[in-house]
Amino acid sequence: MDSIPANRRLWNQISSAYQHEHDPQIGAAPRLWGMYSIPDEHLNALGDVTGKRVLELGCGAGQWSGALVAEGADVVGIDLSEAQLAAAARAMGAARYPLVQGAAEHLPFADDSFDLVFCDFGGLSWAPPHLAVPQAARVLRRGGRLVFNVASPWFEACYDETAARVTTTLQKDYFGLNTIAEDDGAISYQLTYGGWVRVLRGAGLVIDDLIEPRPDAATPNGYNETDPPDWGHRWPAELLWVTHKP
Repeated sequence: MDSIPANRRLWNQISSAYQHEHDPQIGAAPRLWGMYSIPDEHLNALGDVTGKRVLELGCGAGQWSGALVAEGADVVGIDLSEAQLAAAARAMGAARYPLVQGAAEHLPFADDSFDLVFCDFGGLSWAPPHLAVPQAARVLRRGGRLVFNVASPWFEACYDETAARVTTTLQKDYFGLNTIAEDDGAISYQLTYGGWVRVLRGAGLVIDDLIEPRPDAATPNGYNETDPPDWGHRWPAELLWVTHKP
């Protein structure tokens, strides 16, 4: 299934509204992960990026990329959406970096090009993982790391489409998630825990850690309504995978 045209169209349509709503949260401070904006310093997932060549898959408006450039990384941001890249270009200050229009499942970079490939609900949520993960592994240098944050399958399985919120009741089959229908024919992707392990190992990557970011009970979800409000404190809402290429 080729989801590129519909996903590109969706993000071009919603980019402005998305950035207006979420930029204050995403860009509130450097290195904030996921729906609950948990600081990387609490999770220790990304590590020191000084002097490293870094690729962000699905850079959006560049909140992450700009922060890593400021830390001394040599960053390239890639995104499927021209509108998202335009937002990143507008947001650039002194910390400038290249922006590339492209898809995570067809990376336009040479083998062994990067020390770190990462995303936070970016390319590995909006591209088929069985295609995008091998591409990320291909462009990594030996010893390079793939670090990415995606929704937990339990979060998606408990999402009540009618009520438009996450509840404590299973709504979908765990083993039937795979593709998630979004607006206007767009598709996002979801794997089981075992599915991620197989895709990562199949691409030749070593899994170093699986972090399940746990917000404080009072921390709100910045993207979804949850019932109860402390859902993410009680159950894993996200999976933060830390891997490397041996």
